[in-house]
Amino acid sequence: MPTNDRRRTLGARGEACAAAHLEAAGYRILGRNVRADGVEIDLVVARGRIVAFVEVKTRASRRAGAPEEAVDGRKRARIVRGALSWLRANGVRGRSVRFDVVSVEPDGAGDLHASHRPGAFDAGDGIPRR
Repeated sequence: MPTNDRRRTLGARGEACAAAHLEAAGYRILGRNVRADGVEIDLVVARGRIVAFVEVKTRASRRAGAPEEAVDGRKRARIVRGALSWLRANGVRGRSVRFDVVSVEPDGAGDLHASHRPGAFDAGDGIPRR
């Protein structure tokens, strides 16, 4: 299997693992791979009065670092821009908004394991100040 195909397959498995992990924790999936303002947001979830925009990072190993380290300032700014657009387009009001990261990695048995970081960053992270 070519490298890009393996990467896509691993990414899809990671997103499914992350969604299952969040659902087991009581979150409702509002959208998967949603596009807003030219930005793809991996998962949009809700629990209670919270709407969370979730970036899922899946790695086959830690050779390139921890998965969550790939969510840099530029990526955070894009997610925030997309989230604001999604909120406007969907008329969401009166909810707390949060930005989460779910890291997905294989465990010792080769199964994928998800680790959820609620509030991993906020809307001000990664946005250049004028």
